[in-house]
Amino acid sequence: MAGKPDTAGLPSPASGGKLGIGDKLYDALTSAIVTGEIAPGEKLSEPVIARRYGVSRAPVREAIRRLQERGLVSYVTNQGARVAEPTAAEFLALLDVREATEGMAARLAAESMNDEEIAALEALVQGHRGEIERNPTGAYLQDEPEADFHRRIAKGSGNPILAELLCEQFYPRLRLCRRLHSTVPGRGREAWHEHIRITEAISHRDGELAEILMRRHIRAARAALQAALTSAESARPAARRRGGRSAG
Repeated sequence: MAGKPDTAGLPSPASGGKLGIGDKLYDALTSAIVTGEIAPGEKLSEPVIARRYGVSRAPVREAIRRLQERGLVSYVTNQGARVAEPTAAEFLALLDVREATEGMAARLAAESMNDEEIAALEALVQGHRGEIERNPTGAYLQDEPEADFHRRIAKGSGNPILAELLCEQFYPRLRLCRRLHSTVPGRGREAWHEHIRITEAISHRDGELAEILMRRHIRAARAALQAALTSAESARPAARRRGGRSAG
């Protein structure tokens, strides 16, 4: 029907609240980017996206603008909008800021979360046990937002500004970063044990300890990322050398 886009290709709202076409499209594109369905560096074509999701060009432009504000999309002169390809330095800088903000969130969560929220957090972490035991050396990605440990703590902090900063600004970009941790064997299991200790501190209402443990947890994640990046960088010259010999 003319003038009324067909939104059948868009996901339904995750919660009971109503979302407009632009919001649904933004959520769908965010999910496609952070899961790798749309690869880093890939061009975002307005006509292609509009056809794929059955919408007009206006909500596509708005969604791309919002993605750019969130750091998931960059605009390149004469090339248009592309999925961001953050540098290693940018990822590490994000983790530096994350250490401070998530440490604060953990401290506030220990003070603000009610007993039901803490019980749900404990159940969430224990629920991840099966994933870790099935693959002890694998990644610990928590791809579903509502099953994400850090998101639960951010929302449980009781500070809406902090929660918005972490959930809307940081976490989508950090989900791209997390997949690098899969190259560090055993980091997933270590992270899960760190989650258990943070949860115990929150359940004991020990905000100071919760903040200390969360900061250590983020520093460990940063070290794991640094190791992954160093390993990847050291492998490149070897790959180039092999390529050079075969070409000769």
